[in-house]
Amino acid sequence: MNGIKRLAGLFMLFAGIMHFKKTKMFERIVPPFLPLKKLIVQVSGIVEIIIGLMLALNKFTRLAGKALTWLLVLVWPANIYMAMQNKPLKKGSKPMPLLLWGRVLLQWPLIKWARSVK
Repeated sequence: MNGIKRLAGLFMLFAGIMHFKKTKMFERIVPPFLPLKKLIVQVSGIVEIIIGLMLALNKFTRLAGKALTWLLVLVWPANIYMAMQNKPLKKGSKPMPLLLWGRVLLQWPLIKWARSVK
């Protein structure tokens, strides 16, 4: 499980960094009824970086699992919104409904895995 935790940690670390490199893209994911899109993207990026470091370095993994569980639950509505709106990730690109809905469905096994992290 350590290898999977480290891989997940590296993925989360990369995703968190991308929140700062591609802020506008991530702002498109935030549903329109939520204010302060940029702040939401930045805070979630910081949280992802912290979770990623904890998992990749195999430190505080129980806390990382709980935090990742909550993060996945909290971002799930944004993934559903993107899929229901058939919104492409990048402005001007073609939407990919199969990918968008696949991401929604993948959330549950990820949440289940995050809950099992010790």
